[in-house]
Amino acid sequence: MAWYEYLIVGIYFLAAGLLFLYSLGQLHLTWLYMRQRSKQPQEPPPPPAEWPAVTVQLPVYNEKYVIERLITAVCRLDYPLDKLEIQVLDDSTDETNDLAARLVRRYQQKGFAIKHIRRPARSGFKAGALAYGLQQASGEFVAIFDADFLPRPDFLRQTIPWFADSKTGVVQTRWGHINRNYSFFTKMQAFGLDAHFSVEQTGRNSVNSFINFNGTAGVWRRACIEDAGGWQADTLTEDLDLSYRAQLRGWRFRYLEGLESPAELPVLMPAIKSQQYRWNKGAAETARKLLGRVFRQRLPLTTKIHAAFHLLNSSVFLLLLVMGLLSLPMFFIKEHHPALHHVFLLANFFLIGFLSIGFYFWVASKKATHTRIKERFVPMFFAFIVVSMGLALHNGLAVLEGLLGRKTPFVRTPKFNATDQGIQRESLHYLNRQTGWLPWLELLLAFYFAVGVWLAFRMNDYGLLPFHLMLMSGFAVISLSHIIPVFHHAKKV
Repeated sequence: MAWYEYLIVGIYFLAAGLLFLYSLGQLHLTWLYMRQRSKQPQEPPPPPAEWPAVTVQLPVYNEKYVIERLITAVCRLDYPLDKLEIQVLDDSTDETNDLAARLVRRYQQKGFAIKHIRRPARSGFKAGALAYGLQQASGEFVAIFDADFLPRPDFLRQTIPWFADSKTGVVQTRWGHINRNYSFFTKMQAFGLDAHFSVEQTGRNSVNSFINFNGTAGVWRRACIEDAGGWQADTLTEDLDLSYRAQLRGWRFRYLEGLESPAELPVLMPAIKSQQYRWNKGAAETARKLLGRVFRQRLPLTTKIHAAFHLLNSSVFLLLLVMGLLSLPMFFIKEHHPALHHVFLLANFFLIGFLSIGFYFWVASKKATHTRIKERFVPMFFAFIVVSMGLALHNGLAVLEGLLGRKTPFVRTPKFNATDQGIQRESLHYLNRQTGWLPWLELLLAFYFAVGVWLAFRMNDYGLLPFHLMLMSGFAVISLSHIIPVFHHAKKV
């Protein structure tokens, strides 16, 4: 074999091996989750003798279609008014500013301690807004809700009692989805998020490994934020960054799977990609920033391993992309070197990893609250895997930028006031309609893997056929859903 063939085979099997290790990590989390679910649920703490002061922060930026429902929902919180402060942290540059100001005045007249806070400049994006608001906050605890969330009236009464333990720094709740059934893509997002908010968060939390505040629908102890160094804007996931810094300082996080906070899922591919880019690049940036500190600190080995899988899990997309690109040259290497056939048979071992991921999602789906999920699991799972594969280029590039330290600005995910019935058509003006070059490259990759499908039949080698079929379908779906603007039914609200 030539040196470059050894290199291709080596990189291919390295990527496959790392993906296999990731799947084992997910399998371990699944076991931890099932073990935790088998235990008697912990009784919630009794309410405090006196409810503490709470500041609710609402960071918003150009959210005119959801700002009213957000503020209305927060003002319905069942909490003593003399202990509740609400901050609308408004960085908007459109009509949202006037809408928010009018709503704030309306609720001030009703006796709410609600403030409309505008910064001189939008420095630091969301992290900067939260830090700016914290300087003026009066609460001992800080609840945060993004613009697409609709907290339950009992949210604070359900979360605040868990801070009876003085070392608890965060209480995080599970995300719900008000538009789960809006489209194929919202169903796929809900499917993936449900797994994170059941198996991953509960599994890690059950053994006191690090979990993350998910940016919204949670409550911080103010002293925890300040002790950990405050909000910082040097990553795109300021929530994950602060979560790890706080836990490295010894603060404990509490995850409440049983308390759901409903929210809106992105409904169109450009919005989905915007969110995915920020999440995946931000996780890689946080790994670059903090993973070394995690391994240097005196922590249990299992905590360090869980942290590594957690912070580097977005690298799965990069590994998948590398493995896919090298899989076509592997056809010819196998054909020209029959003596290595037994080595390539080892790849079948990695099928265990795919089954592990399938079990992980099956357990999460079994616990999911939406109806008839068990009957739909197999097609739902394969559709989710196909869509995830189709995002490998987009998310892989985001991860690469994060690991290399290339900085880009925070880009908000547009909200459309979407429900299962539809969206306000006029709200689509928030959508970035520029296609750019990436969807065309994704379409080219769909053709590339179509060649892989053809080669399977041409060479009578079908080992990679399912892999190439899923990659071909995934890249075709993702690219065409971005290139061809198909707008769904719009509900006039």
